[in-house]
Amino acid sequence: MATENYKTIELPSKYTPKKTEPYMCPMHLAYFYHVLTTQKDELISERDGVLNAVRLAEKTNNAGVGDESDNATYNQDITMDLRISERNNKLLQKINAALDRIENGTYGYSVVSGDEIGIKRLMARPLATMTVEEQEEYEQRRG
Repeated sequence: MATENYKTIELPSKYTPKKTEPYMCPMHLAYFYHVLTTQKDELISERDGVLNAVRLAEKTNNAGVGDESDNATYNQDITMDLRISERNNKLLQKINAALDRIENGTYGYSVVSGDEIGIKRLMARPLATMTVEEQEEYEQRRG
């Protein structure tokens, strides 16, 4: 879809996609690619930190250091860290799916109708897969 490779475009420092530019032009794709890969890198870094914290808490707990209260705190910390890790893994899957859509030329278009999601919505929610109207209809049917 894009004639230029969005991965190699150097964006101006304060660039934001504009409605006046062609929708999902190489500059738009480069912008969202950068946003999503930055978010992905942060999540991977955070995930590694969470896993290290879980390992440390397990070692401390297994070493028999501390009393019952300490052990309960360690277990609570492990549970919380694992929940965060699970949430981050789900978010990573969504980011990878969005990056795949950029790669195959479908990013920015609804998975339901194929309509443009819109720059404003994507700026607020880069992982959006539906237009606002479709999302609202989907949520009404769900709940």
